[in-house]
Amino acid sequence: MFPDRTIAPDFKIINSIHLPETKNHLLDNGTQLHVINIGEQPVVRLECIFEAGNWQEETPGAAFFAIKMLPEGTPDFTSAEISEAFDRIGAFTDFTNNSDRTGITVYCLSRFLPEVLPLVKDMMQKATFPVKELEDLRNITLQNLRVNKEKTSYLATVEFRKGLFGSDHPYGQSQNETDLEELKLEQITEHYDRFIKNGHYTVVLAGQVQDGDIAVVKEYLGKDNALNEPSVALPDTPVDYRGNAVLIEKEDGVQSTIRIGRRMFTRHHPDYFKMLVTNEILGGYFGSRLMKNIREEKGLTYGISSHLITLRNDGYFMIGTDVKKEFTQQTIDEIKKEINKLRTELVGAEELQTVKNFMAGEFAGSLNTAFEVADRRKILLLDGLPSDFFNRYIDQIHATTSEDILEMAKTYLNPDDMLEVVVGGK
Repeated sequence: MFPDRTIAPDFKIINSIHLPETKNHLLDNGTQLHVINIGEQPVVRLECIFEAGNWQEETPGAAFFAIKMLPEGTPDFTSAEISEAFDRIGAFTDFTNNSDRTGITVYCLSRFLPEVLPLVKDMMQKATFPVKELEDLRNITLQNLRVNKEKTSYLATVEFRKGLFGSDHPYGQSQNETDLEELKLEQITEHYDRFIKNGHYTVVLAGQVQDGDIAVVKEYLGKDNALNEPSVALPDTPVDYRGNAVLIEKEDGVQSTIRIGRRMFTRHHPDYFKMLVTNEILGGYFGSRLMKNIREEKGLTYGISSHLITLRNDGYFMIGTDVKKEFTQQTIDEIKKEINKLRTELVGAEELQTVKNFMAGEFAGSLNTAFEVADRRKILLLDGLPSDFFNRYIDQIHATTSEDILEMAKTYLNPDDMLEVVVGGK
């Protein structure tokens, strides 16, 4: 018997979810070790997360180069030897930098932790920043930047964040060629010495973790003193972006990138969950109102979406799409029409329930692996959120009403209060 494909299969609404608990250890030097023991394979992910992002740097670019240069050499290992050592045991490494933090991430079989940790500790404590490797990285970064500056999507996002936060704000900054070319080795090593070598950091160990794995982490990362506890001074000069429209012409292009939005809040805000549902209805998934109108009905774009982006100290709401230049203003008008509809009409019960079911299923589906679970737990640890924050996620989504959506849209989604950025043309 073949199934009757005209009849939708049964489904079950997800009403609750529970994240595995984190076991916390305080190392001898005061460093926090958070262990998330979950998974069926003997694989672990080790993360050393430093309070060493753009918030801490005194010179633009210092944080980026300080973390990216760690694998380029120490007194004991050349860059080639470090790379070969990780390759030999099948380990994957990543050195990340963003506005809030920098970090070292290593994926490996748990039995290779005793080989991985000496390398990690060596890079953290003894990086040498060789001049040739620094210049190579500088040139690669400059080339990548020049390529990105030819993309309307990159330029629009940079201009949008600058417009919301200001060019001197850590969330409004972006790489520029002058800063990259003028950045000195001494400025990079000063950031490294203060915030990585002698700075406060957090260790997260996730995967199939045994007691012996914890012991070896304590042995290698629990001895050196973590001296500096960085302070963060929030900028007190807000930017008035409300109602601003920025147009950057690119005459040789055939399309425009549109960014529309405003500053919002962090996950700590009481309206966070209600605003998540509001965003989902407007443009958060493939069946959203923006997609139905602007892609499916009007055919103006291949895709359009809205996002509620949360950072450590702030957040923002953004609608983004790419369209042909001649459709730019029409697309903007349709976006504002959908926003105003959300501000004036109650969402129907069927549409709201569909969105809630999708969000609950998507959230549950994002917890399939040990590392995906660890990513959720890591957000709680680093941002100081309640331990049951994600356990309450689905409850909060299902508790959101049509009246809540209308209130959120009226409060936060006034097009007259938003920044509009277009790169390309109208």
